[in-house]
Amino acid sequence: MLTNIMYVTLYVTDQERALSFYTEQLGLEQRVDYPGPDGRFLTVGVPGSPLEIILWPHAAASATPAELQPGTTPGPVFLESDDLRADFKVLRERGVTFDQPEPEDYAYGVRIEAVDPDGNRISLRQRATWQSRGDN
Repeated sequence: MLTNIMYVTLYVTDQERALSFYTEQLGLEQRVDYPGPDGRFLTVGVPGSPLEIILWPHAAASATPAELQPGTTPGPVFLESDDLRADFKVLRERGVTFDQPEPEDYAYGVRIEAVDPDGNRISLRQRATWQSRGDN
């Protein structure tokens, strides 16, 4: 049986720039950096989490990145925070670009969308205090 999600992939045009964004600005840790035969296999992850994000090289495509649509378009990656408003302040100071000036409350907690240098949307969420991990 399946037991875990190992990787999710984000396509990036510059792996070094993406690595800097995800480690220095978002605060993720670098996990794997292997120069394989099909290209550099580069991953990052949230400290303590087994899931890794592959930062895979890909040429820029026409019509990307999509324009930010505040509060309407979720990212391909959702990162959870236990204090999103405090984390938002730190991330904003590190130069992370957001779609709104402040996180907003919604039915399931607090949310805001960020964007990486390649236009990949990163959904940042904090669950409502009444919502347990098994209730979604």
